[in-house]
Amino acid sequence: MLDTLITSKTRIKLLLRFFLNSNAKSYLRNLETEFDESTNSIRVELNRFEKAGLLVSGKEQNRKVFKANTSHPLFPDINNILRKYVGFDQIIDKVLGHLGSVKKAYITGDLARGKDTNRINLFLIGSEIDLDYLKRLINKTKTLIHRDIIYKLLDECEEVGFLEKNPEAFIIWKENGD
Repeated sequence: MLDTLITSKTRIKLLLRFFLNSNAKSYLRNLETEFDESTNSIRVELNRFEKAGLLVSGKEQNRKVFKANTSHPLFPDINNILRKYVGFDQIIDKVLGHLGSVKKAYITGDLARGKDTNRINLFLIGSEIDLDYLKRLINKTKTLIHRDIIYKLLDECEEVGFLEKNPEAFIIWKENGD
């Protein structure tokens, strides 16, 4: 659906890379390798986003590093559109709402790094989670968003170790707030 609205595949990759996970940072050569595209097409799009104020840049080890400008007025809207595109909104609504004592939900893997993929790695932190209900909702959500969902349940004491092993993990939901 997003590719119907935005015809540049490079632009879509950059949007996912920087606006899905607001902590994501990268530089031109890294994006060239990651996207398997020419630096010129990536540079053009990076410059457009930076000129529009959607990306900000800084120097790290003689590299120009880009990241999303989270204070831009359109950032929340872009992030919201991308969450809908990859299906996070449906996962949150369908899976987390009535599941039990879920404290937080994280995404890891390619999506956490801003790469579009058909696989969602979902980690739920909490206790007393209804596994049968979770499995039914995961299966329903998979058919709605056409992505494979791999989930793992962790209790709160495992969260620190999980985050140490998965530095790219980002939180998509937490109790008492989004």
